[in-house]
Amino acid sequence: MIKTVGIVSLSSGIIGEEFVKHEVDLGVQRLKDLGLEITFLPHAQKGLDYVKEHPEARAQDLIAAFADDSIDMILCAIGGDDTYRLLPYLFDNDQLKQAVKQKIFLGFSDTTMNHLMLHKLGVKTFYGQSFLADVCELDTEMLPYSLHYFKELIEIGKISEIRPSEVWYEERTDFSEKALGTPRISHTNSDFELLQGAAQFEGEILGGCLESLYDIFDNSRYEDTTTLCEQYQLFPSLSDWEGKILLLETSEEKPAPALYRQMLQALKATGIFEVVSGLLVGKPMDETYTSDYKEALLEIVGDDLPILFNLNVGHATPRAIVPFGVHAYVDATKQVIRFDYKRRALGG
Repeated sequence: MIKTVGIVSLSSGIIGEEFVKHEVDLGVQRLKDLGLEITFLPHAQKGLDYVKEHPEARAQDLIAAFADDSIDMILCAIGGDDTYRLLPYLFDNDQLKQAVKQKIFLGFSDTTMNHLMLHKLGVKTFYGQSFLADVCELDTEMLPYSLHYFKELIEIGKISEIRPSEVWYEERTDFSEKALGTPRISHTNSDFELLQGAAQFEGEILGGCLESLYDIFDNSRYEDTTTLCEQYQLFPSLSDWEGKILLLETSEEKPAPALYRQMLQALKATGIFEVVSGLLVGKPMDETYTSDYKEALLEIVGDDLPILFNLNVGHATPRAIVPFGVHAYVDATKQVIRFDYKRRALGG
């Protein structure tokens, strides 16, 4: 049972801004209602400008959150786009390595980079939700599907299985105080969709936001991204990827089909599609470009690698939580992904 949650801002410092105070207050109360104590790490609420200008402070917070034995779970405030800048402050002198221990780490989007950092050190993490995007949902409660997985994680420390949500929601356009208590527009959701390949496949899951993964190989967003990521070998080796399941989902930027193809091609060039056991692909936000993305996947991934599409994970709501570093069994026929926490410990 999780007792204390430490909230970190590893990308954007938005939770320190006055214009989101109503969301933060709501989220804090929700965590308290779940029986949790909350610790904001020292720099988490310093605001957009400070957090942007001080990647070393963000890194200090992550190290402190792991080092503090009173913190059971590290919850990322939100994503962003420059958490790669933490690399020197975490790895130059083994700062993070000296502090890490196995505890729950949860985040998504730009946090993909932090998941890869922790993967380098052998830490199992959880992908798919964040404090501001999920706990601070403006409706009268957290979205039920998202809440189901969040509660399971804090109550038993793991996720046993993932099934499709019965509904999906349109993204909000208004996050102001006026939107407090207003429901999202919902639609009937479809099942997980097997685009190609075997209906059953297995392996440990790793991956995340496609744009974040692409930034490792492309410096059009920030000119030093590729240099730093290469210097610290952030992208796992092909031998590390072998037999794993690659998770991909797209951000609120809703990349145009041409860019989506470009990003997939960049991944293909690494050889990753030749060694993984399958792909899990998140539902695009607002179902934008769904058919285009499917077409691109089928054309670029190639061969008969299993591709399971329409997972409720990532930027489209509601959101499940995906364990990284845990053996997963995917069954498209039975519409379930199950997790075996004992397999790795037994050396299987």
